[in-house]
Amino acid sequence: MRRVLALACLFAILGIGCTGGGSTQISSIPSVSGSGEPVTLKVWSAFTGRQLAQFDHALAMFHKAYPWITVNSSGAIGDQKIIAAINSGTPPDAVLSFVPDNVGKFCTSGAFASLNSIIEQDGLDMNQFVPATRSYTQFDGNQCTLPLMADARGLYYNEDMFRAAGITGPPQTFSELTADAKKLTQFNPDGSIKVAGFVPWWGYYEDNLAEFAHQWNAQWFDANGNSAAASDPQWAAMFTWQKDLIDFYGEQNLAKFVAEGQAHEWASSNDFEIGRTAMAYDGEWRVAFIEAEHPELNFGTAPAPVGEGASDMLGSSLIGGNVVGIPRGSAHPAEAWLLIKYLATNTDVLVYLTNALKNLPTTTAALNSPDVQLEPQFKTFFDIFSNPKSTFSPILASGSGYQDPMTSFGASWQAGKVPDLQQGLQQVAQQTDDMLSLG
Repeated sequence: MRRVLALACLFAILGIGCTGGGSTQISSIPSVSGSGEPVTLKVWSAFTGRQLAQFDHALAMFHKAYPWITVNSSGAIGDQKIIAAINSGTPPDAVLSFVPDNVGKFCTSGAFASLNSIIEQDGLDMNQFVPATRSYTQFDGNQCTLPLMADARGLYYNEDMFRAAGITGPPQTFSELTADAKKLTQFNPDGSIKVAGFVPWWGYYEDNLAEFAHQWNAQWFDANGNSAAASDPQWAAMFTWQKDLIDFYGEQNLAKFVAEGQAHEWASSNDFEIGRTAMAYDGEWRVAFIEAEHPELNFGTAPAPVGEGASDMLGSSLIGGNVVGIPRGSAHPAEAWLLIKYLATNTDVLVYLTNALKNLPTTTAALNSPDVQLEPQFKTFFDIFSNPKSTFSPILASGSGYQDPMTSFGASWQAGKVPDLQQGLQQVAQQTDDMLSLG
């Protein structure tokens, strides 16, 4: 009963209310919400299958701590459906998003409630979160989400294939990656690809253009806030490297290989897991997939290679992660706050999710917990996550739309449809600047 009365005092300062600029914040709700009467929260996430079951176990841990609050969890729900539900006035009570790029939109539009007031009044210490995660959970001082598990990227490599090819260790530069990829590649008698040493194709699994831009230290904007697509030579260097390796395979040959394996990223027939690729760029979660689906696979992990001129980026990666928030129109914002705070800060929950999902914990207490199970392949990503050069892409109020011209260009470039690289990058810069000028 003392806990219920204490929460009643806390709930008196909770709720969704309007603030300037059309945003929302947690401010106050009727005190009856703190009575301990049964409440059911609707929670949405993009988790599926094994990962959804593990997330639901964390929700069961919350229910044990707050037995009058039941959580109804739904998975396989992305941001598009979340935004549609908010706009229609039928949102869930809390959400977990996989796309921190959208935080700028969530915070400025009021789609997610501002947590600033309740963080201050509840005494939540934001310094407990790993600094890099705080960069993608707020925008312009508006903390509208909290971090819940993070991601880093690195290189996975098949130890047996390396040994057979006489390669003694993972590549550290993209030049070394290209040389190793050629040694590791196997062709069928008809010339088609049997085993790809490495697939340099944007959109193939985790081969994301923004991720590789980090490894080349290619900047999105210059000092004046304009697109650096044409002015930063690292962009051209990255695309030149990609084309050289694509030409080794043959563009149509590689495109066919990609199409045949594209649907299997989250299946046990994942190309790296079944030996269809010798090296892969992937996140820390792949360790758990391999352990669950192909424990016989002899593999290693290492920091992703870096481009020439970007040696100081070695050991780092673009990082991101899941964020939890309270959507506008939540029927139970007070209980939702209890839930997202619990998930984001409870060390037992974070350690459980770290060991189960093989994602990276987002508080320093969990990151340093002796209960975290650190297999050598998984520890690689802890080190990458802790690297001071590991950052997230720039967050703008418009979301990640500023990346769209470069992404579109990248698709045309790898398909051999861009005759002049520098001219194409100049067009990207102009399109990006025009887009941003419109707000």
